[in-house]
Amino acid sequence: MSEATQTSPEATNPEAKNGESRRNEKIGHVISTKMHKTIVDEVEMRKAHPKYKRVMKTNKKFYAHDEQNTARIGDMVRIRETRPLSKLKRWNLEEIIRRSALVQAEEAVTAAS
Repeated sequence: MSEATQTSPEATNPEAKNGESRRNEKIGHVISTKMHKTIVDEVEMRKAHPKYKRVMKTNKKFYAHDEQNTARIGDMVRIRETRPLSKLKRWNLEEIIRRSALVQAEEAVTAAS
């Protein structure tokens, strides 16, 4: 084969060079941590109404896998799409962007005592 007909992974997928994944990512707030290694993340989406063109807010819940149980209620987190892990879990916790003020106050109280 000539060099012109060979395709490298970088040629077919331009994002492979950067090391970035093509998986979807969302940012939202944790609303529940009652399950073991699972968080419920609520993402607010803004979309213009098709007829009236007014921006509308819609909320959607996503179940995400949290291996170390590090996220707490109120935290802002980034989740990434992954293979199905259970009936509802199709997302994985990537990082905690911002801790909740409530969590920081609790940590200060436990450190003081």
